[in-house]
Amino acid sequence: MFNSLNTVLLLLIGSVLAVGIFRALRLPAMLAYFLVGVMLGPSAFGLIQNTESSQHIAEFGIVFLMFSIGLEFSLPKLYGMRKTLFGLGGSQVAISMFVALMLGWAFGLSFGTAFVIGGALTMSSTAIVSKILMERVDLNSRHGRLSIGILLFQDLAVIPILVLIPTLGSHSEDWLTVLSLSLVKSAVLLFILFKFGKNILNHWFDLVAKQRSRELFVMNVLMITLLMAYATSIAGLSYALGAFVAGMLISETRYRYQVESDIAPFRDILLGLFFISVGMLLNIGQLFDHIGLALLLLTGFLLFKASLIAVLTRYFGFETGVGIRTGLILAQAGEFSFVILALGLKNNLIQGEVLQLVLGVSLLSMIVAPFLIQYNGRIARALVKSYTRNSSEMVETIGKVGKELTDHVIICGYGRSGQYLGRFLKEENIPFIALDNDSARVNEAAVAGEHVMYGDAGRRLVLEAAGAERAKALIVSYSDTRSSMKVLHVTQERYPNLPVIVRTYDDADMEAFREAGATEVVPEVLEGSLMLASHALVLLGVPLNRVVKRIRLFREERYKMFKGFFRGISDADAETSVSRQQRLHSVEISTNSFAHGMRLDTIPFEKLSVELKKIRRPNMLEPITPRPDIELSDGDVLVLLGNNESLVATEVFLVSGK
Repeated sequence: MFNSLNTVLLLLIGSVLAVGIFRALRLPAMLAYFLVGVMLGPSAFGLIQNTESSQHIAEFGIVFLMFSIGLEFSLPKLYGMRKTLFGLGGSQVAISMFVALMLGWAFGLSFGTAFVIGGALTMSSTAIVSKILMERVDLNSRHGRLSIGILLFQDLAVIPILVLIPTLGSHSEDWLTVLSLSLVKSAVLLFILFKFGKNILNHWFDLVAKQRSRELFVMNVLMITLLMAYATSIAGLSYALGAFVAGMLISETRYRYQVESDIAPFRDILLGLFFISVGMLLNIGQLFDHIGLALLLLTGFLLFKASLIAVLTRYFGFETGVGIRTGLILAQAGEFSFVILALGLKNNLIQGEVLQLVLGVSLLSMIVAPFLIQYNGRIARALVKSYTRNSSEMVETIGKVGKELTDHVIICGYGRSGQYLGRFLKEENIPFIALDNDSARVNEAAVAGEHVMYGDAGRRLVLEAAGAERAKALIVSYSDTRSSMKVLHVTQERYPNLPVIVRTYDDADMEAFREAGATEVVPEVLEGSLMLASHALVLLGVPLNRVVKRIRLFREERYKMFKGFFRGISDADAETSVSRQQRLHSVEISTNSFAHGMRLDTIPFEKLSVELKKIRRPNMLEPITPRPDIELSDGDVLVLLGNNESLVATEVFLVSGK
């Protein structure tokens, strides 16, 4: 018999090992927690019993899952996606539930049991889908946006399902009255909370935030979440509804992102415990006894769900190929499937072999999901020849424009930054072609006469059609790192001599982009800060030539292409020649550098005719003032002042010792 400490240790050891292995295999951590629950639970090694107390703790995981989902919702966002959300998503949920109820009736299942099964299998995995789409840089594609829209409606549909399950579990003869009462209570509660809750929460969070205590802020979030859950449970509704409403209310305040960041550790740990408890429910023996039936049900479930979403997507005016891709992405069950099944078990609506089969099918579908999502494009092109033709036509359309261009610029991403860049290129009469995978943006820009084409710049065929082999430069203006890296990898593989300039939000990924082959990286925040500084200094009375000189020196430190470029341009009063002019230069020390491990007092800076101004170290915000006892290590950047000859000689000495 294991005591509490042994139980906790077993759960921690099992979770750390399983999650680590699953992360290495690029599988969802959720499946790792299931595996821990199955292996340690009563159906396998029996080391941990699925006790009532552990179920109560696991319920907190559901509360914080619903709270996190609520944070993602906002009324303006819902309205903006209303066609996809309520049209396509609503149709998928309604038809799936109807089919499940009809099949349940045909096989002699009760209405409550069929309702729980339908609710569980209607859901798809937000965690799996969003993670893989983000990794594949598919979130902004048509099938990506449709998938996210349907997922949002599924998450929203969980709320009435969780409200209805306890009503059906009451087994009241007058269940229609009980249901009507639950809906009325939900409507009244939601009206009161949304009418007065936002302003109250804003003022309350202001008071808490003024104390400048993170501990108090986190406790406040936990208190509000659990208070809302408690309030709805007292009203006879699901505690998950209260948590969801708490999340939605906080999403409308200015503290949303801070709350999301602070609550993440609690949510993930408690969710892990919840999925472990669900894994304990799965009886491996019973599943293997009916493995043939389970695989048959799995195949039928995946085919039905993928086909339904594909047909609905086509009905709503999208291509058949896009529909198939969306259907394959959403064919699996999701994390809310287990929330619904757990609540159904608690209310005695589902149990025994039926529960084991639905649990097994849901789990197997999530294991298969990463492979279906990874190959959704290939499967769609194999099934629908017109989808392949459309893709080929897109490349041919780009090729018709690209073959007429020489010494041109290819702009990857035609958002705000790309459009501003295009205007500058037009004024300089530099030919360019812009590529973007947002069809709405492309259509609007094309109508306005812009040189923009629909296409994914991360595909080799698209860059080839855009005339990359004849281009003078390629500029990547995507806002996310993964999209930019995708283009860089293709460019380095096919066109290694093509200069590539990458725009990024800040300087966190500058070195990573340079290592991937970027000729230069321009951080948006850094350039904005430089413009802010230059305007401020001029307004404060600093002479313009001194301001320009300071900005120039700073850019020389950050950008390889600017080193030496600005020398003498703003120095009207310079008396020395450019070759003797003093300037700043940065030298990075690596493990292979001659100076690695040397103390500063052993390096002959004076003999080399340079001055060491400062040292920048990784993960340190402020530069270090040079001291003789400092020992150089990997990643240190020495900022040197000297003329060209002395700086070159010093860099050669530091790197090779010559």
